[in-house]
Amino acid sequence: MNKFEIIDEYGYKKYKILYKVLKRTLKLEKVNNAFFSVVLVDEKKIQEINKNYRNIDKVTDVISFAFEDNDKRVYNSTRILGEIYICIPRMKEQAVSYGHSEVREIAFLGVHGLLHLLGYDHMEKEDEEVMFAKQELILNGFTKTKR
Repeated sequence: MNKFEIIDEYGYKKYKILYKVLKRTLKLEKVNNAFFSVVLVDEKKIQEINKNYRNIDKVTDVISFAFEDNDKRVYNSTRILGEIYICIPRMKEQAVSYGHSEVREIAFLGVHGLLHLLGYDHMEKEDEEVMFAKQELILNGFTKTKR
């Protein structure tokens, strides 16, 4: 059984879609017995994280810390995947600039972050195509506007 927790440090409260899209991601990726967390934060917090861990002193939309990048972390036969941080003010700005709902944007960021925890990236063009195709497949049916 997979488990994850959503920690709403920002006080956003409108994140129910995350439960659905993250469960769908785990199912489509055939992930079993895994745990991870999603933390909803403000601009100050995500900039601090970005600066401290990536040496990039600016606000970003989502940051993932994949614990399995270094080694497989297993506790009581449960994989510990890592943490996803989503910046709510940046998510709201992007929803407006992309012309779609906040529901669509937070769902996208959650799926994007989880795929990073599962080892996907978009550093190379081929990898980006694979990752972004998976994102669209997962999001299809949950939100109306395509990215």
